Parts: sequence; structure tokens; C-alpha cells
Amino acid sequence: MSQASIPRDLTSAPVIKRHPLNPILTAAQVPYPASLVFNAGVTRYQGQYVMVFRNDFFKEDGNPGSFSHTDLGLATSPDGVRGEVQPTPCWSWQDEEVSRVYDPRLTVIDGRCCICCAVDTRHGILGGIAVTDDFSRFDVLSLSTPDNRNMVLFPEKVDGKFVRLERPMPIYSRGRDRFDIWCSDSPDLTYWGNSRLVMGVEHVPFANDKIGPGAPPVKTRLGWLAVFHAVDRDNTRGRNGWEER
Repeated sequence: MSQASIPRDLTSAPVIKRHPLNPILTAAQVPYPASLVFNAGVTRYQGQYVMVFRNDFFKEDGNPGSFSHTDLGLATSPDGVRGEVQPTPCWSWQDEEVSRVYDPRLTVIDGRCCICCAVDTRHGILGGIAVTDDFSRFDVLSLSTPDNRNMVLFPEKVDGKFVRLERPMPIYSRGRDRFDIWCSDSPDLTYWGNSRLVMGVEHVPFANDKIGPGAPPVKTRLGWLAVFHAVDRDNTRGRNGWEER
């Protein structure tokens, strides 16, 4: 896709609106070390809204070069807007192989809360699926091979199987970070296969770099509604957010 073919005026679809009380959660509201809170997963569970959010902490606040750690925090809310952050992180995963777990997405299936997440390891980025009943214990059901992430689960089976959207990261075969949305299914949330392409970057008129699943799909009378994120790289616009300072 040429830069000239990408629309210059990029606006959100009218069906998606930002809440007037944003931001609904800031790092200042977190009662433990927090520099950035973002990429939260939210769902309604056991009569209330629960938010699991990514928390990055820098030793020197605001300086990414002083990165210390990432953990996942938990906030609960009666209305999805006004919430209470729990006093300690709900999940931090670090061992000889894993350095962090982050970017959660929540889906309730059969009364249990499943969490999809990215997992950084010594041997690549994995997509993980865990399940929890109380947000204090997370049982990991599945880890992908490297490199894969941005997974989201459908809230019900399709044709008798669990289904997820995902974003593999094929640097070698695509020549750059040009990533697409794929779909896989599973009989048990543990073993995944039957993978197939759902949508490529070339199918999106406002993206030229990568796309990936956003929130878990929502079932409507017309079918499944899926939100995805897209990246348009245009060096003529100046800073995009990933350049060195």
C-alpha cells in the first residue's frame, strides 16, 4: 500500500464513542508503584465489572530507559467507570524463563474468567491463556510457540469448538513487522490448531504496518462484532511513538 492511498483524515467510527469521564484510571490511583496503566481487559463477572490492567513501573518516572517491571493490577466497579483498585497486583510472572505477563484480555466462558495475555520469555513472545475464579490464582491452560500475541477468545463455542483470534509475528517471511489477524480453534482451551488467516494488513485501507485483535468479539443478531487495532506508519508525520528520542 502506498502512502498516498492512505486517508489523511482518520476518524473513529460513529458507533464507538469515548466516555466523557476519561481517563477512568490513572497511575496516580494505583496504591503501589505505577508509572503507566494501560491495555486493560474488562468484563462483567459475578455481578460487577472487573478490570485487569497492565502496569509498567519505571525507576525514574517517565523514563522508559529505567524500566523496572510489569505486573497486572485489578480494579472492580459497579458501573464500569467508577472503580476501586485492589491494594496489590493480582498477577506478576517472573522466573528463569518468563520475564513478564502483560496486555490482558478477559472473556467469561461457562462461568469462569479466562484471561488472554502476552508472555515475554527468554526465547520469544508467547500468547497465553489462563483461567481464574478469584483473580488471586491464575491457572495457565495454554502457551503458544513464539512469536504470537494479542489473543482474544470468543465467549462461546463455534461449531462445538473454542475459538480465538490472534496475531502471529512473522518477521522473517514478511520482511518486516507486517502482522495480520489469524484464527485458531481448540477442543479444550489447551490444544490449538486449524489456524487460518482472517484479515491481512492489505485488507485495511487505513493500515500499512500491522493489525491485531482488540477486545473479545461480541455476538449480535447479524453475527460477531470484532474490534481490531491498526498501525499506519508515515515518516512524513514526524514522531509516531516508537522512535528513539
